[in-house]
Amino acid sequence: MPERIGFIGLGFMGHGMARNLVEKGHPLTVMGHRNRAPVDDLVKRGAAEAKSAAELARNSDIVFLCVTGSPEVEALVRGPNGLKAGAGKDLVIVDCSTSDPNSTVALAAELKAAGIAFCDAPLGGTPAQAEEGKLSAMVGCDAAVWPRLEPVILKWAAKAVRVVHTGDGHKMKLLMNFCAMGYASIYSEALAVGRKVGLSPQQIDSGLRGSRMDCGFYQTFFSYVLEGNREAHKFTLNNAHKDMRYLAAMAEAAGVANPVGGAVKNYYAMAVAGGRGEDFVPMLSDFVARLNGVSLADGRKQAAE
Repeated sequence: MPERIGFIGLGFMGHGMARNLVEKGHPLTVMGHRNRAPVDDLVKRGAAEAKSAAELARNSDIVFLCVTGSPEVEALVRGPNGLKAGAGKDLVIVDCSTSDPNSTVALAAELKAAGIAFCDAPLGGTPAQAEEGKLSAMVGCDAAVWPRLEPVILKWAAKAVRVVHTGDGHKMKLLMNFCAMGYASIYSEALAVGRKVGLSPQQIDSGLRGSRMDCGFYQTFFSYVLEGNREAHKFTLNNAHKDMRYLAAMAEAAGVANPVGGAVKNYYAMAVAGGRGEDFVPMLSDFVARLNGVSLADGRKQAAE
């Protein structure tokens, strides 16, 4: 019999992941939040709906969490009607969120004592890749759990790599997001400086595209900058700020000076404080431009003329 799967967190990434699981033969139980549309869609495809995390745990062998971060994960696990309360023998809980590694390690130790395996499997990719089953995952788990977990993850991922200990996946993901969010901050500041000295976004792109500075992240970022494509990179400034806070906590716990991380974090903190938290990361460019009294939209218009 295929593993029975529970899934909590049916947002941009979670819906596609869960859909691949149910369509590829796994009995699926889901638990929704505010948005009913993904829940209703999955129920139509054969999933069952649980009213609590404990109920979902009782009906699952492996539970995936794809929520905002550690506070949400901790509440789902430890709550009075949470996953721990409903867990049966040999339940595996997999946190696919980008979470605080310090919290992840503590949860793993707590749940191991209760006979529950807790693993981290943060994601690489986009919502479109989630729908296509082509994400990547960096998985921290015990060696004994990996043979059960790998074939299930490969139902929604094209690549799954075990990075050994629980918590290591979240550490890797924070470093990757630091690089990505750092690039976004640099692109945004470069665009503002360029606009201030008379260069349009198109002129800046003409110098960078195809150079050693070009990469996949650059292309999705500039898809918004040049074309206004909001769908190119659907990752909110709220989430970027949260991840940079987690990075700062990880660096502090390790005793590492992280001044660049602080600068990157503060760009996202300012954007969130300015009411732009639900904007997507490439839209940071507009916020930074406005801070400096220029408009990238005006630059795009002039270049088109």
